[in-house]
Order: sequence, then C-alpha cells, then structure tokens
Amino acid sequence: MTARDTLIALGNGRAGLTRDELSTEVAALAARLKHAGTRVLATLLDNGMPWVVADLAAEDAGVVHVPLPLFFTPEQTAHALQAAGVDTLLTIEPLAARWPQAQSKHWVVAGEPVCAVRLLAQGLPMPPGTAKLTFTSGTTGMPKGVCLGAAGLHRVRDALVQALEPLDIRRHLCALPLAVLLENVAGVMAPLARGAECLVPPLAELGLSGSSSFDPAVFNAAVERYQPHSLILLPQMLRAWAGWLAGQGRRAPQGLRMVAVGGAAVGAPLLHAARQLGIPAHEGYGLSEGSSVQTLNLPGADRPGSAGRALPHARVRISDRGEIEVAGGLMLGYLGQPPLQGDWWPTGDLGEIDADGFVHVRGRIKHVLITSFGRNVSPEWVETALRSGRTIAQAVVLGDGEPALSAVVWPVNDALPDSAIQAEVDAANASLPDYARVARWVRAQAPFTAGSGMATANGRPRRDAILTLHASLLGLTAHDAVTA
Repeated sequence: MTARDTLIALGNGRAGLTRDELSTEVAALAARLKHAGTRVLATLLDNGMPWVVADLAAEDAGVVHVPLPLFFTPEQTAHALQAAGVDTLLTIEPLAARWPQAQSKHWVVAGEPVCAVRLLAQGLPMPPGTAKLTFTSGTTGMPKGVCLGAAGLHRVRDALVQALEPLDIRRHLCALPLAVLLENVAGVMAPLARGAECLVPPLAELGLSGSSSFDPAVFNAAVERYQPHSLILLPQMLRAWAGWLAGQGRRAPQGLRMVAVGGAAVGAPLLHAARQLGIPAHEGYGLSEGSSVQTLNLPGADRPGSAGRALPHARVRISDRGEIEVAGGLMLGYLGQPPLQGDWWPTGDLGEIDADGFVHVRGRIKHVLITSFGRNVSPEWVETALRSGRTIAQAVVLGDGEPALSAVVWPVNDALPDSAIQAEVDAANASLPDYARVARWVRAQAPFTAGSGMATANGRPRRDAILTLHASLLGLTAHDAVTA
C-alpha cells in the first residue's frame, strides 16, 4: 500500500473512504451486481458515497449505469426505467415504496443502507459498448437517453485532469446532483483520477433542493466548512451566491482555485463581479452528446464572455450556417436509435471561434427570432445581457415576427420595484444593437421552474408555455412562440 492509498478519496462530511477502502467497496458491490445478474443498473439517490461507489462498481462489473436525478417526476423516472430496461434500481427505502410489487433487498453500500429493487423491463436497444445512459429531459418533459461509452468518458476525464493540473486541485466539493453528467464526469471522475479528494455531502447541506431552489447563505456556510479547491456551479447559483456575498459585504471563503460555470451562458459582467468577490469563476461549454464538456476558460487562458478554448480531447468548428460542431468523446448514439455515424456532432448552437481559439456561443439555432424588419436575433444573447446584473434572475425574450423584442423576467428578489428592473433592462439595452433591444417587459407570473410549468425538469425555459401565459400582457399572440 502506498501513501496515496491511505489518503481520503471520498467523503460526505461525516465519514470518508481511503483509496484502498474505496476500491474494496467498489469490488464488493461489483461482485454483488454480477451475482444478481444485473445488466442495467439505475441509481435514484441523493449525493453521497453510495452513489459514487455504484457508479464505479457498474463500470467495474461491465454493467450499464443509468443515473436518475431526484428532481425527475415519477412519470419521467418510470419512463427512463422502462426505456432503459433497468433490472436493478438502487434507491432509499422511502422511494422504493413506489414499486410495492417489486422484490426489494436491503444492501449496505459505503456504510449506508440502500434498497436494491428488482425490476422487469424490456427496454429499447442500446449501441454496443454503452457504459452509461444519461437522460436529458426535453421540452415535452419526457427524458431522452444519451448512450455513452467508457472510452469517451475517460477521454473527457483525462483531458480535464491535464487541463487543470497546474491548479493542483486536491479537494473538490460536488455542488450539483451527481446524476447531472457534468458533475459526474468533471466533479467525480476527474478528481478521483487525479488523486484528489471528492466531497459528496447531501445536497440539502449545500442549500440545493429540487432542480432550482438554492439558498446561497447555506451554500456559503458549506464552502466555509469544506474549504474546497474547486466547484462546479450553474449560472443562477453563481449569480445568487455573488449577490448574497455582495449584500453581506463579504468575500468568498479562501482556498478556491477554480469555479467552473456551465449549463447556460454566464456573461462577462457576472464573471467580473464574482471574481471581485473572490470567486475564481470560469465559463465552459459542453453537451451530453459530447460526454459532458468540450471547452473551458482557465486561469492564464481566459476570455470572459466566451466559453473558453477546446479541451485537449476536443475539436470544435463552425459550419457554413454558423452552427457549432464538436468532435472527441462523442456519444455512441441515442437510446432506441441507430448508432452514431461520423466524427462530428452538430450541437444546434450558433457560435463563432475568434482568432485566439476562444469559442463564443450565441444561442440555439431553433430559437432564432426573426423580427418584422427581417433581423435575426438569438434570444439567448439578449437574455444573457438581461441577466448580467444583480437584479434579473431569469429572462426569456420573445418577439418572432414583431417589430421589437419583448421580455418576461423574474427578479432576484420579488420585492424589487419595477424601477430597478427597468434600470437593468436599460443597462442591457445599452450594450445591444438597436434591433436586439427589449422594448417591452413584464414580470413573470411565477419563476421558471418545472413546478410552474415554465421550465423542463433540468431548468431549461419552456418558451411556448411562457409566451402563452404572458402573451396578453405583452400584446402578443400565442402563435408567435418559438420552438422551446
């Protein structure tokens, strides 16, 4: 046994496993999965050591792992289990009660009790070599399965280790659900491969509940407690944390070396504001079809407002119609569809690559608005500008076929007066050309969440639903909606 094997590799704030102990736990669960005849394993668990052990054991046993987020609805979970042909589900006892007719066994994984529920499902065909099946919910609410191979996942993992090596990150705190592919790959696989400690406390201890409820005060206390070197955040989490710190007259806990931000456009103003508060925030870009992440800004190779340069495993190019295409670490294909052919994947995102190799994402091709004056506008571009300050938390821009753009906004604090929101809109408009400025805006009837019906389970706004609910307030008609 080496000194490296005696270091804590995985912890939850109350207990931890050394590398040697982690290997023992993984081998034991892998053997149990083989003995049970498991072919497809799903996990429906909160962040914690059992989740990580199950992920590693599935690969060790040659079993397909299907991570399921707790924020999926029961209907979405049932759809994913059936479509994937899951035969073993690891979850906790209260959730296992959803399957009262299924045989359930009590196992102990990493010192914690879990239920192994045996299921019977035929499932859709997967491409050969599928090691992980990640579900991303679309605008219809039904999850879509992305089949990933171990080789592609390892390429992304190793590229992250190589790119982040100069930062000497030794402790990563998982702040996103482990079932989210970005945290799984960049927050678990990469730190463990490097020999760093991976901290996986329950999400409630980090102020996160559901898919969109976040308490920055609880989160800051957790960062102070765990003293991580790195974090991965969504833009709305960074915005809330930075706003809380500024309101308290405080700075982020010391020791942070890298806070990667992804999932949506961030905007240079928010990045600058975060850095002034001691948060070393850097934007990246990726998609599930590319095994998580393709580009990343890094200290010393940083251009705020861009998505960064391609990581060592990835290649990026722009098609003739302005679409970002990526290669390297691509998926094997979609569940139930033919295997992927070719080396390049069209992302559906508009973008450009500047002379220094930094990728700039301008929005989704299918979301492009065409004004009545014939100008093409990416709503995400304008929405990023609206969210760049500290007043507007969420924004959706509408106006296809209209002479001017409109916006539906949700403020950081519902008590903020209209004048504060108008000042933020004016500031955003000042940074935009005249054809991309917001002429009208209204407060949203509710935040854009899955619960309100105005967002998918993974937080993407449902533009059609938002327009339908607010059309009369904006003087628009529902048929002006863009594809969500």
